[in-house]
Amino acid sequence: MSTLRDLVEEHTSLGSEDIDHLHRLAGDWQLLSDLSFADLLLWVPVNGDESFLCVAQVRPTTAPTAYQDDQVSRTVGGPEVAHLTIAYRQGRIWREGDPVWYGDTPARHEAIPVRLRDADGEPGGVIAVVGRDTNLSTARTPSQLELNYLTTADDLAQMMADGTFPPMSHRIETTSAPRVGDGLIRLDASGKVTYASPNAQSAFRRLGLPSHLVGEDLAALFARLADDPLEGTDASARVLAALGGEAPSRKEIEARGATVLTRALPLKPAGVPIGGLVLVRDVTEVRRRDRALVTKDATIREIHHRVKNNLQTVAALLRLQARRVETPSAKAALEESVRRVASIALVHETLSMSSDEAVEFDGIVDRVAAAAAEVGTTASKVAMRRKGTFGVLPAEMATSLVMVLNELLINAVEHGFPEIDGVGAVGEVVVSAHRQRKELHVTVVDNGTGLPEAFDAERSGRLGLQIVRALVTGELSGTIELRARPEGGTEAVLALPLTKR
Repeated sequence: MSTLRDLVEEHTSLGSEDIDHLHRLAGDWQLLSDLSFADLLLWVPVNGDESFLCVAQVRPTTAPTAYQDDQVSRTVGGPEVAHLTIAYRQGRIWREGDPVWYGDTPARHEAIPVRLRDADGEPGGVIAVVGRDTNLSTARTPSQLELNYLTTADDLAQMMADGTFPPMSHRIETTSAPRVGDGLIRLDASGKVTYASPNAQSAFRRLGLPSHLVGEDLAALFARLADDPLEGTDASARVLAALGGEAPSRKEIEARGATVLTRALPLKPAGVPIGGLVLVRDVTEVRRRDRALVTKDATIREIHHRVKNNLQTVAALLRLQARRVETPSAKAALEESVRRVASIALVHETLSMSSDEAVEFDGIVDRVAAAAAEVGTTASKVAMRRKGTFGVLPAEMATSLVMVLNELLINAVEHGFPEIDGVGAVGEVVVSAHRQRKELHVTVVDNGTGLPEAFDAERSGRLGLQIVRALVTGELSGTIELRARPEGGTEAVLALPLTKR
């Protein structure tokens, strides 16, 4: 499916500013659709204005749709687009005509011209037409709420025809922005409430308003109810800005343990300021869950921080013990344990600074490789290098993988580049990583002395290799192969699933 920009650029000569305005409109017209109880279709003229192409569509959440099928990319012409042609050529809202039928669904057609104002604020020519098509199969006598919805929708439609809706400075709201059904308040030019939907009234009851909203000065009410005086003043300023013709960003108000999200819009049809529209949404439970998640994340990070500290303490104790041991083999075993514990601590250190249970693994590999390079004799010079990227890995995978890489790198340094007759070896160890479908492929390659003759990794008695095999096949559910390279050296190849099996 082509995007709005793709369709407009391919079939029309509209400029980038025109297309940006159509994007702003499509980003905010759910409001108009819900207020109108109607489908909105964005039409652009093609072949002059003899036919029109639908480049965007939105269905109402407050009423049944007039179209069961998607209309985007549909081109229509002839008598079917007479109302669009009139609105485009004459630059006025078209509301005449009898209902039309789409299969068994009767619908009422309206056409609203779309204008873009220039840098001086003057209205330009019509660049597109919005078809407002209402399903009449459920028509009934409208309630007070529906009448206010429809009146407000007509005001916004006129502002669209004037080129003032949506405003140039408008930023497309996120999905958490208040919608019509969340709560609607209509203000007169002085800022007093002339209508408040039941949901809006309930939201203000949560904030501590015992009386009805109608007749209240909303700006003064925000200042009076808000727990934080500065927050209340800011909310009041946004209401006044909307009454002055601006479109301020959303604002949350907190009072008596409740949180209400608000959004204010000016109502200025035909250039006459008649008041404002304020959408409200009770987000108390949402914010309460957000705070609980923040607390949980902070607790998890603190746990990882303490685990890291405890592991570093264990490593320090083992290091002290190693200094007191005189037996070379016991000393070497303790030093190996220190390195293993320290490698796990690296993962928890990274997790303690992350907001989720995943780690950026490249930095950990680089630090483990640098530590492994120092294991060799002072005379040996072994360079460590990483190719490719591991990316972000889940914590449970990272903990096991860092131990595997630590063992493989240390084995490569210790056994691949031994000191002979006091002469150190010179070489390189390369860690490569790449993702293929749902697997992570890791290779550790060195150009050292290679594997001993008749070497069998399955029967090797080395503790490090036993740890590697157990972690790769058990914890990581992967495979590992150790093999000699034809050009010399050793290669360890790992294939690890990125999802649990």
